[in-house]
Amino acid sequence: MINTDSMKNFVQELRWRGMLQDIMPGTEEQLLKEQTTAYVGIDPTADSLHIGHLCGIMMLRHLQQCGHKPIALIGGATGMIGDPSGKSAERNLLTEETLRHNQECIKQQLERFLDFNSDAPNAAELVNNYDWMKDFTFLDFSREVGKLITVNYMMAKDSVKKRFNGEFSQGMSFTEFTYQLLQGYDFVWLNEHKGCKMQMGGSDQWGNITTGIELMRKMNGSEAFALTCPLITKADGGKFGKTESGNVWLDRKYTSPYKFYQFWLNVSDTDAERYIKIFTSLTREEIEALIAEHQAAPHLRSLQKRLAKEVTIMVHSEQDYNAAVEATNILFGNATADALRGLDEETFLQVFEGVERFEISREELENGILPLDLLAEKTNIFPSKGEARKMILAGGFSLNKEKLTDAQSPLTADRLLNGKYLLFQKGKKNYYLVVAK
Repeated sequence: MINTDSMKNFVQELRWRGMLQDIMPGTEEQLLKEQTTAYVGIDPTADSLHIGHLCGIMMLRHLQQCGHKPIALIGGATGMIGDPSGKSAERNLLTEETLRHNQECIKQQLERFLDFNSDAPNAAELVNNYDWMKDFTFLDFSREVGKLITVNYMMAKDSVKKRFNGEFSQGMSFTEFTYQLLQGYDFVWLNEHKGCKMQMGGSDQWGNITTGIELMRKMNGSEAFALTCPLITKADGGKFGKTESGNVWLDRKYTSPYKFYQFWLNVSDTDAERYIKIFTSLTREEIEALIAEHQAAPHLRSLQKRLAKEVTIMVHSEQDYNAAVEATNILFGNATADALRGLDEETFLQVFEGVERFEISREELENGILPLDLLAEKTNIFPSKGEARKMILAGGFSLNKEKLTDAQSPLTADRLLNGKYLLFQKGKKNYYLVVAK
């Protein structure tokens, strides 16, 4: 038996974090009364989650930390159809083999946020709606589920209306139209088989969630509860989690820990104040102290640094966080040559992305090339040998983060980083990359 006295108020926790949009009457009372099982649906259309999923995952994390039981539902069946909510076009349909692979990858990521493996009564569970939908025939679904919800009710949902009435509307297929019934039935199944009483999601899911509650009321008369979080945006109105290169993924093979860290480090002051509440488990007191510290000296960006630290460690590891900080210091701080040599090639290229590049033949380096020839003839880092010599003698020029002081000693291949790069630095901020091919 769970001691409800030790349980934290989950609704209150979401409210001060800015994570509460819609809430079904009676939901807060239910959560204070007893341990409650709640679920969030996760789209399995890729083999990695991205930071757009993080708000829903953090809701499950806070739910578990408040003493309740989280269920992460992988939408294997619904992923074969596609949710019309917030979309202007249908998704590509996936094979079962692809969905199973994606589910396994997502499970591994979720284990960094939720306790699936303990014997605690509120240990998290992962389920896939394909498991109960795959043998549900169309005739049975039509008779048992379809007859209970009217087309008028389904057409009134915002997600459906937007698709029909949008400026570039191409209508909606029957397959997509049935999505809300399938999601609604998930809630019924989880209620009957897992004792699940509450569904959570983004505010764009409210229509699908309320369909599930209506379906549950008609199929088994059970009590059902729900709440949603606001859709996360940037202060300037831009889409959260999108960069020039696309989504910010949780899997390092799509977004490296360095780039992941950089995303959080570079958010605006206004966004940092919101995001640190939503995307970390820091307490209210810690966050208020951090905000006050930041407001006293915003140029130090202490809020962004702590946000980037917390989220990078949570998603990746402390080792990855430390490596990302070191890589950042190489570009913007007083890092050592050893730190530069310690960078793997992928991170090295990301740190110096956009830096002006020049190519030389590896053979010339094997034989040795004089610095002035390289800097003023093979490349145009300097307009003349005289100017190059002058800066080298003045101590204002570096190779691989070490002062280059001798203009007469040949540069050879043993100076290459990762076997192919020379990094020159003129003054504090001007970098040049020479690639040996």
